[in-house]
Amino acid sequence: MFQFRLNKGSNEQTMHIFVSKKKKHMKIFGLMTFGFLLVASCGMMDNTPNEEKQISTNNAETMPQSIHQFKVTDIEGNTFDFSSLKGKKIMVVNTASKCGLTPQYEQLEEVYSTYKDSNFVIIGFPANNFMSQEPGSNEEIVEFCTKNYGVSFPMMSKISVKGKDMHEVYKFLTEKSKNGLEDNEVQWNFQKYLLDENGVLVKVISPRVLPNDAEIISWITGKK
Repeated sequence: MFQFRLNKGSNEQTMHIFVSKKKKHMKIFGLMTFGFLLVASCGMMDNTPNEEKQISTNNAETMPQSIHQFKVTDIEGNTFDFSSLKGKKIMVVNTASKCGLTPQYEQLEEVYSTYKDSNFVIIGFPANNFMSQEPGSNEEIVEFCTKNYGVSFPMMSKISVKGKDMHEVYKFLTEKSKNGLEDNEVQWNFQKYLLDENGVLVKVISPRVLPNDAEIISWITGKK
């Protein structure tokens, strides 16, 4: 604010005006400097580009889980820990004893017998979700598989692979938010899920594709 002293000479008036202006300019300059420093410090708190932030968020949303986190009950009633399969490629398949695709048990056993010593394993999950084509008890399923197809790969207790009572393993296999690959649903008996040595889902195979299909064998052996 300017102040005038009319009872003094013009020189004193000029000097007082100059000093008042200088004080006002210094006050404004000080406020501007403080504001600049405040903005700069806020910017230093997070200088990550928006693009990188978006990528980080997306990666977090789709970071795949591993099947190694699960423990299930096998067909004999014992605990089966998927973490015991670390370092092995895994095929998970839902099976049924009274399905048109039931003869795939033969190819499944053939593939398992051929590659079980090459860090590969098949895990079977009997399920009765499709036209009640797996109505038997665990004991009856074991007898059927052994007697008719000589199944020796690990079989788990009967579960549900879809619907409200879907097993946690199949929630993982069918939900992108968990498996990191894709949302999908089990179409029928003998749908195949291929998981790498880290237990991460890498491919979903249609039920009608045979277990010894060239694409599957190529994936198991790592040869094209």
